[in-house]
Amino acid sequence: MVIKARMGLKNTLDWARNEWGIFRKGGEMGWNQRAQWVSQWVPFGLRTVGWAGVSLTLGPLSQGRASTWSARKWSASSAKGLRIDIHALGQENVPEGGFVYTSNHESLVDILVLGAALPGDFKWAAKRSVLNVPFLGWHLRLAGHVPVDRNKGKDAALAVMAAFQSVLRRDKPLLVFPEGTRTADGKLKSFKNGAFQAAVSTGKPVVPVAIHGTYTLMSRDAVDTGTSETREDRLVTVQIGKPLYPNVELAEEDAVVDLRDRTRAAVVEMLRALNS
Repeated sequence: MVIKARMGLKNTLDWARNEWGIFRKGGEMGWNQRAQWVSQWVPFGLRTVGWAGVSLTLGPLSQGRASTWSARKWSASSAKGLRIDIHALGQENVPEGGFVYTSNHESLVDILVLGAALPGDFKWAAKRSVLNVPFLGWHLRLAGHVPVDRNKGKDAALAVMAAFQSVLRRDKPLLVFPEGTRTADGKLKSFKNGAFQAAVSTGKPVVPVAIHGTYTLMSRDAVDTGTSETREDRLVTVQIGKPLYPNVELAEEDAVVDLRDRTRAAVVEMLRALNS
């Protein structure tokens, strides 16, 4: 148990150093900004422990339903605690059964926003380091979310693909950030093929998602979500697009590229509309 606790602490610190701006900008922060950080993230941590505790306790007794409920409550309560105002559009576009949500990735808080806005018991493709974080990672593992190892070679990529396909064949939605990492400049990056390969190989649709507002709220180097109280500054919009289906007339490799490019074009168009 001591070894596991130490491993959990190391993974948590490694994840925090890579993901949170405070570990890159800590030396530049004044006491007011440090106090702001504490006021936002200490309650967030307590909420994470609390809702993860519900998931870990009741999830196994409810065939996972309590974990799904806890995740949605955690997302909504955490977003509210960070004073994020979420406006979701297009929920009527979500199909039944298995499909792939593909969203742009603007901020660390995207998963909170999407967890509160997207319908369904979706499984999140998360970095393996996140799944090793105490409480949060324990919940993610219990709930069947998919660990992703970046730059770990062909075997790791094949394992991720098999996990993606397994989720879809069980008729569960899968949430993927096809850019791979958060944007550093607010611009949409190129999409990787993995999610689209899984969709094509299982014959499942892709549902494009555009998230707008989290980058200005908390960019990659920001340490918190700021102090502004205006609704305009704290509004985040999630636009869910219509499902896009693989072109069965194309060879598999071409169908993957076609679906990827159509999906990115749909996200670009939705972001353009949200920015206008």
